[in-house]
Amino acid sequence: MEIEEVCAKLRSLLKEAVSRNMSEGLLLSGGLDTSILAYLASVHNRLKALTVAFDVAPAPDVEYAKLMAKSLNLEHIIHLFNEYELLNSIPMVIKTLKSFDPMEIRNSVSIFIALRLAKEKGIKSVMTGDGSDELFAGYSFLFDLKKEQLDAELRRMWESMFFSSIPLGKALGVDVKTPFLDLELKSYAMSLDPQYKIKKEGHQTWGKWILRKTFDGLLPEAIVWRVKMPIEYGSGTNLLTNLLEKRINDFEFDEKKRRYLEEDKVIIRDKEQLWYYEIYRKIIGIPRRTKHSGKNCPFCNSDVNENAKYCRVCGAYPI
Repeated sequence: MEIEEVCAKLRSLLKEAVSRNMSEGLLLSGGLDTSILAYLASVHNRLKALTVAFDVAPAPDVEYAKLMAKSLNLEHIIHLFNEYELLNSIPMVIKTLKSFDPMEIRNSVSIFIALRLAKEKGIKSVMTGDGSDELFAGYSFLFDLKKEQLDAELRRMWESMFFSSIPLGKALGVDVKTPFLDLELKSYAMSLDPQYKIKKEGHQTWGKWILRKTFDGLLPEAIVWRVKMPIEYGSGTNLLTNLLEKRINDFEFDEKKRRYLEEDKVIIRDKEQLWYYEIYRKIIGIPRRTKHSGKNCPFCNSDVNENAKYCRVCGAYPI
């Protein structure tokens, strides 16, 4: 299949997916996925773009989102949250996701703050870029896999896709729409040969290569060829790790780590996870195995799917 043909098909499917999932707002990170949605949605209505970031962090998302919003003349709401708001948002994220996985919390807390901002602004529905990285191979750990390994890993990811924006939106009363997970688009993306998704050009390997080619010349070049950045780095919530490390001294950490291993049979890896676990323990309780058969996490005892490589409750990997 010719590249131009694939690009034309993708543009058509994405246009239809966006029109079927139109919303009042968009969580705009300034990354490729949300920028594609902004570009396609701006034709239909005057949606509001929302961008959030930690006020003391170097948060690249803000500048890229400004660039995209300006290029489309979008109404752009930027909210810089402080440490107090960040820390006080964590319990609701843990309660909703039933998780004390540090990576999940760091990535999801900025989504929660953005969705809450939408609610405060009277925005009842928002679009997110969820699903694009899974369907179009955006993650760097996929880049060096052989074709058979890549095919298998993508299939495994498709079977276990989970996006925190959906339960967080539900908890807040905000309708989250995910155009990349539209059935027709999803089916086509799954059928594409991985050679269209990962491509090396010079010294750089690109994930989501075919998506980049599809919108090259339509979006600002800096956004089309922006290297993927996890939400926690784009929004600055990666600073939570050091922030929480400073709040717990070594003696307290060692004592509590030992106690929770003895009493709860839960292995705590670091101070950040300890902070989250104590909130989890207070709100949800000690994680327990609920099934008498099947696989469970060796780090926290929670039930996990048979083919799971990591635990969604504590974040242990590999299991």
